[in-house]
Amino acid sequence: MSSVTPSTAPRPTAAAPRDLRRRLRGGADALLAALAGVLLYLSFPPRPLWWLAVPALALLAHTLYGRRPRAAFGRGLLAGLGFLLPLLVWTGEEVGPVPWLALTFVEALFIALGCVGIALVTRLPLWPVWAAAVWVAAEGLRARVPFGGFSWGKLAFGQADGVFIPLVALGGTPLAGFAVALCGFGLYALLRLARDTRRFSAVAALTVVLPIAAGLAARPLVDASAEDGTATAAVIQGNVPRAGLDFNSQRRAVLDNHARRTEQLAADVAAGRVPHPDFVVWPENSSDLDPYTSPDAYEVIDRAVKAIGVPVSVGAVLAPETGPLRNTQILWDPVHGPTATYDKRQIQPFGEYIPMRSVARFFSSDVDRVRRDFGPGDKPGVFAMAGTRVGLVTCYEAAFDGRVRDTVRAGAQVISVPSNNATFGRTQMTYQQLAMDRVRAVEHGRTVLVPVTSGVSAVIRPDGRVVRQTEMFVPDALVAEVPLRSSLTPATRLGPVPEYALFALAAAPLAWLVYGAWRDRRRRSA
Repeated sequence: MSSVTPSTAPRPTAAAPRDLRRRLRGGADALLAALAGVLLYLSFPPRPLWWLAVPALALLAHTLYGRRPRAAFGRGLLAGLGFLLPLLVWTGEEVGPVPWLALTFVEALFIALGCVGIALVTRLPLWPVWAAAVWVAAEGLRARVPFGGFSWGKLAFGQADGVFIPLVALGGTPLAGFAVALCGFGLYALLRLARDTRRFSAVAALTVVLPIAAGLAARPLVDASAEDGTATAAVIQGNVPRAGLDFNSQRRAVLDNHARRTEQLAADVAAGRVPHPDFVVWPENSSDLDPYTSPDAYEVIDRAVKAIGVPVSVGAVLAPETGPLRNTQILWDPVHGPTATYDKRQIQPFGEYIPMRSVARFFSSDVDRVRRDFGPGDKPGVFAMAGTRVGLVTCYEAAFDGRVRDTVRAGAQVISVPSNNATFGRTQMTYQQLAMDRVRAVEHGRTVLVPVTSGVSAVIRPDGRVVRQTEMFVPDALVAEVPLRSSLTPATRLGPVPEYALFALAAAPLAWLVYGAWRDRRRRSA
C-alpha cells in the first residue's frame, strides 16, 4: 500500500477560491449583459418606457468596465442578442426563424465590436464620453454595412416620447443617441465611484445631468407652427385581403380596396361629413399592378382620383420590359393622369432584392419568392401637390438619416412615408416604424404622413405628436389640416457633420490606446 507523505500531499491554495469567484463573477456578468439587452429592448415602442435605456446602458457598462477585449466581445454579443432577438422577431413572421436568427446575429456582432471599444476606453479619464461616442460609431457602422446597412434599433428611435428627443432637431439621431448613451454610462460611473470611494464626483454627475439638460434646452427647436400656412391632407389605408407574404397574390384586390376607400372619401366629402382634402396619399404597394402596362389598373386608379378631384400619390410596382422592377410613387392628377414619379432609393436586401441568392437560399427557400429583383432610384422625390411640396420617403427609407434629410433639403414642406407592413402581420414592427417617423418629424420640423396598406397609418405633427391614427387591418381614411414648413432645423442643415464628429470622438481615444500599447511594447523590447 502506498502512502502520501505530508511533504507531497496536495494542499488547498488561495488561487482555487479566487478562480471560483472569477468564474462566478464572469457568469453573473454574462447574465447581466443579456439582461441589459432585454431592458434596452423594453425601452422601445410600443412600450412608453424610453427611460429604461439609461439603466440598461448603465448595467451594460458594469459588465464591460475594465474588461479585456475577448470578455467584452462576449458580453457585448450577449447584450446585442438580448436586445435584438425580441426587437427583430417580426422578421421571421412569415419566413421562419432562420432569417430572423441570422439577421439578429449579424447585427449583434456590431454591438459586440462596439462593446470591445467601450471596454477599452473605460481605462481613460472621462471614459463615459468616449464610450458614448463609440456606441454611436457602432450604430453608424451597422447603418452602412453590409448591403447598405440596417438602422433598426438605433437608440434615438426608442426616444420619441423621451426627454432627449429635441436633440434630434439639433444634431440628428446620432446626437440624441450619444446623449442617451452618455447618460447611461455616466450613471454607472457615478454609482461606481460612490460605491468604491464613497465620494461624490461632480464630473461624473455632469455626464448624467448635462444630456438631460441639453434635451430640455433644445426644446425651443421643436416647432410645429404653420410657417407656410396649412393644407388639408388625406391618408388612405385600403387594407389587404390577408396578412402575410401571400397578400401580393391578390394584387387586384389590394388596388380595389384603396380605390374603393378613396371613392368613399369622395362621397363623405360631398356629403359634408369630412373636409375636402387638398391632396391624398396612398401607401406603398397600393397598386402592385403596373398602371403603365395594365389598362385595367390605370382605369381603376384614374376613376378614384377623378372621384376625389385632387392630386393623389399612388404606390405602384413598375415592371419594365427589361431591367429591375421599381418600387415607385406616382403623382396622379385628376385631369392629366400620371405626371411624375419617385423610385424608392434604399431598397431592402433579402426583401426587395436578393444579394448572394445561392447563399441566401441555404437559409430560406423563401428567397425565391423574389423572382425579379427591384432596382434603386437615384434622386430624392418631392411632388408638387396642389401648391404643397410633399417629399416621399418610402417605408424602409425612413430608417436611414440621409434619405430623409436630402428629401427635406430638396424642398419638402411635408413628408409622406408610404409603407406596406402587411407581411409582418400584427407584430410590433409597425409601431417601431411609427416611432421612427415621429423622430423624423422632430428632426426636420415637418409634418409626417404615414399611409400604410394595413396600418398603422397616422398623421404626425412637426413636434412628433400623433394627431390621427388608424387601427390595424381595417380600411380607413384620415383627413387632417397640417402645418406647412420650409425652414431647416440645425440637424437638417448640418447633415452628417455631428455623426462624423462623434466618429472622430470615438476614434481618437482608441487610437491613443493603440499607440500607447505599441509604445510600451517597443520599450519592453528595447
